[in-house]
Amino acid sequence: MYKLSFFSSMPCAIFFQPRMSHASLKVREDGVGVCTRVTRNMNMEKLRNGYLFPEIAMRELEHMKKYPNAKVISLGIGDTTQPIPDIITSSMAEHAHRLSTIEGYRGYGAEQGNKALRKAIAETLYGDLPVKDTEIFISDGSQCDISRLQLLLGSNVTIAVQDPSFPAYIDSGVIIGQTGDFQDETSKYQNIEYMPCRPQNNFFPDLTTTAKTDVIFFCSPNNPTGHAASRKQLEQLVDFARANGSIIIFDSAYAAYVTDESPRSIYEIPGAREVAIEISSFSKFVGFTGVRLGWTVVPEELLFSNGFPVIKDFNRIVCTCFNGASNIAQAGGLACLSSDGLRAVQSVVDYYKENAKILGDTFTSLGLDVYGGINAPYAWVHFPGVKSWDVFAEILEKTHIITVPGCGFGPGGEEHIRVSAFGHRECILEASRRLKNLLT
Repeated sequence: MYKLSFFSSMPCAIFFQPRMSHASLKVREDGVGVCTRVTRNMNMEKLRNGYLFPEIAMRELEHMKKYPNAKVISLGIGDTTQPIPDIITSSMAEHAHRLSTIEGYRGYGAEQGNKALRKAIAETLYGDLPVKDTEIFISDGSQCDISRLQLLLGSNVTIAVQDPSFPAYIDSGVIIGQTGDFQDETSKYQNIEYMPCRPQNNFFPDLTTTAKTDVIFFCSPNNPTGHAASRKQLEQLVDFARANGSIIIFDSAYAAYVTDESPRSIYEIPGAREVAIEISSFSKFVGFTGVRLGWTVVPEELLFSNGFPVIKDFNRIVCTCFNGASNIAQAGGLACLSSDGLRAVQSVVDYYKENAKILGDTFTSLGLDVYGGINAPYAWVHFPGVKSWDVFAEILEKTHIITVPGCGFGPGGEEHIRVSAFGHRECILEASRRLKNLLT
């Protein structure tokens, strides 16, 4: 059984952002900068804590200053580590070289994306599902598309999120003006419906007690818990949205990791095309976290309350706010969807899955409850009765390992940490050894 001697009491809400007073042009008291007459966006002042991952990066830097000779292992931020398969990088290199020729040079492309890539996504990743290439919008990643969708939806909609969930859903909602103030006593924002997704309810909310909202953000396989919703669960979600006239924003960024019969797309569920938008990414299954490439599907059948097609407004948003994804990145995406590309990518996904199994088995052997790690590259580990920032701090101090405190994903993540399987095998094995020495 694990034993930890925790020594700190870090609250979930971290660093409050300073409120700027309205002032005429003058030098700030600290002597840095000059105040203008422009009022700060009040929604930005609602953001009560530093964004989770930059905060973790800052603490990692502080730790490295304290222990300059330590070999820090990161099991934290979900950044891929394995090289992109050569068949994909070769295609990107070839496309980049063609840009240096008269015949091969291309400037702006369609804001919606390369037609060949849109068709390949529809045929290869959605197969027999009724997803048209004209409904697919290529982007620079799903996180960017979250903000574009928030811009599309506006400040007057109400939103629901899984608890715990990826922080960008909430933070983008705060910035766009969908929420009230942060409540310290609950660690929640007003006007957001937090849907508890915990082991006790098989990581799926009780929809009979969930308030009706205009928009439902739902990620499966889930980040951070690693749970992939079952077909029955997603059928309930779609029925719930249809009954309430809601729109589901379905995040399938980790679909390539699904091992069992869990749906990889919301469009596997009958009726979903009338109530759901799907966002996805090449980041976590191809290794494009730095290359940047993703897509969003907006079905033609999805309509606003006045009957206007959502796809037409999203097209306007894309054409106004985006000049299209890099044509070099799109060439790589096209190569990855070839038969040889898919085989190469699957071997990388399998590598991360094995890492997840090693980490999951490590924590399980220590008597801890571990979730995820089967259909996702994350293990979700429960430390009963202990604050998640305290777990983070103790593990970092004693083992030089970076994890992610669960409370950073919402109040439902307290007492948990998320552990990422993105890492080189030797680092994963070394992390397993260090953790066993600490916790036994």
